[in-house]
Amino acid sequence: MGAMDPGPAPFPAHLQAPGSTGSAFETMLDVASLPPGSMRRVSRGDLDVLLAHTPAGIVATDDRCPHMSAPLSIGTLDGCVVACPLHDGRFDLATGDPVQMPTTGGLYPDGRYHPVWTPDGREPKVDAPGKKAEARRLTRIRRFRYYPVRVVDGWIEVALPPVPEG
Repeated sequence: MGAMDPGPAPFPAHLQAPGSTGSAFETMLDVASLPPGSMRRVSRGDLDVLLAHTPAGIVATDDRCPHMSAPLSIGTLDGCVVACPLHDGRFDLATGDPVQMPTTGGLYPDGRYHPVWTPDGREPKVDAPGKKAEARRLTRIRRFRYYPVRVVDGWIEVALPPVPEG
């Protein structure tokens, strides 16, 4: 790692993405293309990876909200917290946990329920009974799954699961 190269951010080991343990590292992006406080989507096949340069280091996870799969790369990054552009959910890239539940409510990763809520200055949401309300009540926020990251000679490398054959 060069003197100016940021390192990878630590992440909880139990949140490593399935299939990435022992995988070969792949070059994803020039470090200069990911300045501090920025995010980028890098795709390999049908896998879209979010690279985020946080104060804790560089993070690689799926580029999808752990709530309803919206692309986080078009959201905002504030420190280690990424905001989803779809339902105002905010998630901590350092821990994998929700910081602010999406406006649609649902279940936290541990199964606790959070009701539908309305951002300040907007008309209150009515959560009319029915299948949509039931689906919202049963939608569980998932924790992020992380891909191992390293920086070598100014390039960000990520260990991704092998591409399935066929």
